[in-house]
Amino acid sequence: MSNASSLSPSSPPAAAARVSSIMDPRRAPVVQIDSALPAVAPRLLRADSLRQAFVAHPHGGEPEIFRERSWTDRPPAKAAVLVALVQRQEMHVLLTQRSAGLTNHSGQIAFPGGRQDPEDRDINDTALREAWEEVGLARERVEIIGRLPEYATGSGFEVTPIVGLVQPPLSLQANPGEVDEVFEVPLSFLMNPAHHRWQQLDTPEFSRRWLSMPYDDPASGQQRFIWGATASMLRNLYRFLAFPPAS
Repeated sequence: MSNASSLSPSSPPAAAARVSSIMDPRRAPVVQIDSALPAVAPRLLRADSLRQAFVAHPHGGEPEIFRERSWTDRPPAKAAVLVALVQRQEMHVLLTQRSAGLTNHSGQIAFPGGRQDPEDRDINDTALREAWEEVGLARERVEIIGRLPEYATGSGFEVTPIVGLVQPPLSLQANPGEVDEVFEVPLSFLMNPAHHRWQQLDTPEFSRRWLSMPYDDPASGQQRFIWGATASMLRNLYRFLAFPPAS
């Protein structure tokens, strides 16, 4: 299995913390682009096909990437994100730019989501609550169709990606304490491995490798640098749709 954000086994947690805090992931060398792999066929990205895929395999099959090397000693915490698929003329994925003031993964691109609260009924409820709190996406607008395999982040979260279909129009409001921006990326772009880049940073202390999917956003005129946990979960969605599990 691949590990999208890994340190060599001899590297201590302190090394991971240092690289996490000082490294600009955009500048690391690209060592591989997966353009030899097939893109997911457009017909498989329609709402009816996505529903059928998750009816057959509600937990999204086997992951290609499932964890990062931890850089914290605290016990793992359960969390959930909402992989919100917006049903426009072409399916889009709803993403956020996390606030620069957050403790974990500040400034990064992410799905709406967060830690499971004791009051949440289940992990689906966590994803829906967090989406409402972060971007104002009402839970009644979301049709949950399945989930992807759990993903363990280096910051100590065991994240369940909940997949849901969302019917526009949307009236979203970013929570300024958690989210700087809300935007969308075409699902077809993310499900084409010609846009999946493996980057690697090697130093005398450690070696780190991760997946990125930079997207030039015509709406904002800026590049959305999708990498790390978010890119890894999208890669697991790609694997599930492009190479479905045997029935």
